[in-house]
Amino acid sequence: MFLDLIRRRNPALIEQAIALHQAGRLPANSYVIDLDAVEANARHIAGIAARHGLKAYAMTKQMGRNGSFCRAVARGGIAKAVAVDVECARATHRAGMGLGHVGHLVQVPRFEADAVAALAPDHWTVFNREKAAEAGAAAARRGRTQALLARIVAPGDTFYRGHEGGFAAADIPAVADALDATPGARFAGLTTFPAQLFDHALGQVKPTPNLATLFDAAEALARTGRSGIEINTPGTTSAEILPALAEAGATQIEPGHGLTGTTPLHAVRDLPELPAVVYLSEVSHLTGGEAFCFGGGLYVDPVFPDYQIRAVVAREPTVASLAPVEIPGPASIDYYGMIDATGPVKPRVGDSVVFGFRPQAFVTRAYVVGVAGLSKGEPAVETIHDAFGRPADWPQ
Repeated sequence: MFLDLIRRRNPALIEQAIALHQAGRLPANSYVIDLDAVEANARHIAGIAARHGLKAYAMTKQMGRNGSFCRAVARGGIAKAVAVDVECARATHRAGMGLGHVGHLVQVPRFEADAVAALAPDHWTVFNREKAAEAGAAAARRGRTQALLARIVAPGDTFYRGHEGGFAAADIPAVADALDATPGARFAGLTTFPAQLFDHALGQVKPTPNLATLFDAAEALARTGRSGIEINTPGTTSAEILPALAEAGATQIEPGHGLTGTTPLHAVRDLPELPAVVYLSEVSHLTGGEAFCFGGGLYVDPVFPDYQIRAVVAREPTVASLAPVEIPGPASIDYYGMIDATGPVKPRVGDSVVFGFRPQAFVTRAYVVGVAGLSKGEPAVETIHDAFGRPADWPQ
């Protein structure tokens, strides 16, 4: 989906991924990140957020919590992360980022609450009073009072299957009082996901019913005399939508794919954020008119309708040499992708293969590699990590 965009707006990323791979400096099955572009993207988002009084927390799961990526985001002005789960909190902490938000989308398991409290998160989302009590008790053992966000839900709200849960929005005044009464904790604000989604028919990012639920709940709290309520509004976040979110009352944003210029809106409009990631593979063998390239990170985000997948297949740096590729469906393990070898492109064993996916590296078994210096024509490979943000033993 993003290959043509990257070929047009950031061709050096494709070309240098091929050159570095052919020089033995990048592994097959790796997401390759343009760190210069990420830093510039983060700086742009942080600047717009600051102008509108929004706190920005970086979602790093898409890039596998890669340490070099995290540091590039921090250099761009977003120094704290939102952790999608506890492993994410650990990885971003190792990379030197502060912990801005934890517990949303994935609640903190009971016996990991102390480990999370030790990282002193700014905000901790809870779906129920039991989780609030665990967070408060863990914070109290650290001598802290933990600011809690209540995940809320109202009839008609939109959730991905498997993401459901939260307090009834109609009960929010009583919920806030209960969280304030929780030892070691205090009520700080509200959250949901997704607060906005991309509308393919309109080619625009549109608010979900959840966003109105947040603001209605905030108004109900204000009527009880509460002020300074945090409103956390994640989902499809790029700088383009920040003014509207701020005007509507949001206080927190959580850019993820916006940091790599790969939100769905980037696929249809040229936005200030530059596309900054490719997936790199290598031809393993040929059989039956197909060239098989290594998999492990052949992830096609289901947010997009089906489309013809293509890749750049070459040994020399180029953005041409495009070939159609079939990848296994979700019911199969992506050991290999299958390149059409009957057309104009004639793949050879050892050729580099470059895709333009919208990654979710943390659910794959791919390497994640940051490359600095592309904007200066001086590419330098930084630490190679696994999909959990840990340094990888490559090569041995």
